[in-house]
Amino acid sequence: MMRPKALLLFLLLAVAAWSGCKQPAATNSAKPGEKKIRIGFAMDALKQERWQKDRDLFLARAAELGAEVLLQTADGNDDAQMKQVESLLTQGIDVLVLVPHNAEVAGAMVEMAKKQNVPVISYDRLVRNSAPDLYVSFDNEKVGELQAKYLFERMPKGNYALIGGAPTDNNATLLRKGQLNILQAAIDRGDIKVVADQWAKEWLVEEALKHAENALTQNNNKIDAFVVSNDGTAGGVIEALISQGLAGKVLVSGQDAELAALQRIVKGTQTMTVYKPISRLAPAAVDAAVALAKKQPSGATRTVNNGRIDVPSILIEPIPVDKDNIESTVVKDGFQTREKIFKDSPNK
Repeated sequence: MMRPKALLLFLLLAVAAWSGCKQPAATNSAKPGEKKIRIGFAMDALKQERWQKDRDLFLARAAELGAEVLLQTADGNDDAQMKQVESLLTQGIDVLVLVPHNAEVAGAMVEMAKKQNVPVISYDRLVRNSAPDLYVSFDNEKVGELQAKYLFERMPKGNYALIGGAPTDNNATLLRKGQLNILQAAIDRGDIKVVADQWAKEWLVEEALKHAENALTQNNNKIDAFVVSNDGTAGGVIEALISQGLAGKVLVSGQDAELAALQRIVKGTQTMTVYKPISRLAPAAVDAAVALAKKQPSGATRTVNNGRIDVPSILIEPIPVDKDNIESTVVKDGFQTREKIFKDSPNK
């Protein structure tokens, strides 16, 4: 039989050993009997590959946390998005996550939600002139800087064409600001001549194609670089370059690391893209939505001014991608597969 002193020593050692063990991390998962959090997710559109990934990752993280997602997609229509937000609010959502089609028009949607004491997260695109509770996105000004810096380092002098995104999307404005942060000094020196400066309505490929064709015609094909704001519109620019036998001879930027863009990069017709790790963005938005619904801190570390307030923000760093680091970035992260990227490439 163990003596009292020995028994006491044994118990003290046991307690010390147990307290030193790593305890399971706390989660936001709904507890038995706890009201399930309802997240309204109002998306602009799902036509682009990138947004389909956002949706899937968002839904997966919400399921992990035991939250219910009420998803609506407006197909690029402001009136439809307004009605969808109204519908979500009548269904008793606890938080609204909004991907605005029009940064200005969506301000009314934010105010509508706030009147019902429903917190609002502006997802990826910042809603202008309103008071959302949180902005979760990438540093879009930095994206523009990465695009312009990559091209400028390879073509410090020459004729540049700028093809922006939708004028109604605040991200398009931020991208252009970032691009000019890099290029403006060279423009002022006369090293770079901007021979075209256009915006692709609704981020449409055909709009970018039209602008690129006009730019090439007006400049007798003497364009050295197209600073293009995303991969979809880069596809339109490259189509115009192919028709003139210039694909691979003119620098072209992009954004989103879409499969088609990565395939063009390994073939040599697109110069680079910017990878935005959505695998971090969508879960961060869901985590913040659950926190706001529970009246807990959102996790914001920065602010971004939207014309009315400094919006608390979570901004994730983007990554430039070219043929040299495709495998160490998008493939390594599982964002795209090597097999699909190199499917039609001789550089397998």
